[in-house]
Amino acid sequence: MSDRKGLNRGLFWLYEGHGKWPFTFRWAMLIFDLLTIMYFLVAPFAERGSQHYGIDYAIGAVILLDLMARFYIAKSKRRFLTRFMPWADLIVVITMFAPLLVANLAFLRVLRAVRAVRAFTFIKRAGRMWGFITRHEQIIDRVTNLVVFIFIMAALVYVSQVHINEDVDSYLDALYFTVTSLTTTGYGDILLVGDSGKVISILIMVLGLTLFLRLIRAILRPTDKVEQECETCGLLRHDPDAVHCRHCGAVIHIHTKGIT
Repeated sequence: MSDRKGLNRGLFWLYEGHGKWPFTFRWAMLIFDLLTIMYFLVAPFAERGSQHYGIDYAIGAVILLDLMARFYIAKSKRRFLTRFMPWADLIVVITMFAPLLVANLAFLRVLRAVRAVRAFTFIKRAGRMWGFITRHEQIIDRVTNLVVFIFIMAALVYVSQVHINEDVDSYLDALYFTVTSLTTTGYGDILLVGDSGKVISILIMVLGLTLFLRLIRAILRPTDKVEQECETCGLLRHDPDAVHCRHCGAVIHIHTKGIT
């Protein structure tokens, strides 16, 4: 962090550093993400009043500031812009600040559930000191991906079927269909209509089952690797007590007490 100065140094310390204030900041962001995820999943499908727009603007402002700060401290701006999460956050900001302009693009709302991935990132970073998170990082990651997938597909089912399918009257109906399809239970009481409904059903069964099997594999065949990206070659997973990258030999710094 020696090459960083002023505001850049301070923001990098909050996002990546150690100590009481970075720890508090990351947990505050985690709580914010969890609260906004719940709001995103409920608000789009509830009757909206003037107070909802004020909440939208406030949440959008926080997400925009967070996005700008992460871009500002990014070591490689180009690499930052090639990632999916920043663009998902930007789309979320647009839907929060311009709800009338994107009213006909309701499917964009499903990207708001992707904030759960950001929440898990903060859990991993803030919880490096906890042996439980270190030992079960991969399982927690798989659970997060599966939950996000379920909520995204349920939102897609809702926005694509609510006005044309008498079986889908609420988000709960869409969530119920998604879970029963993913688990291949298939009670048959809710069926999607149209070609888009068939495509969504296929995606739920194929991709959802894949994510579910990855979760089962992580539970039955746990790994002792931890996520720590090598700044030289980009290798992501290393042994918890590693001090050098096993691919290129560069020095890495894993902020963990290791497995005991």
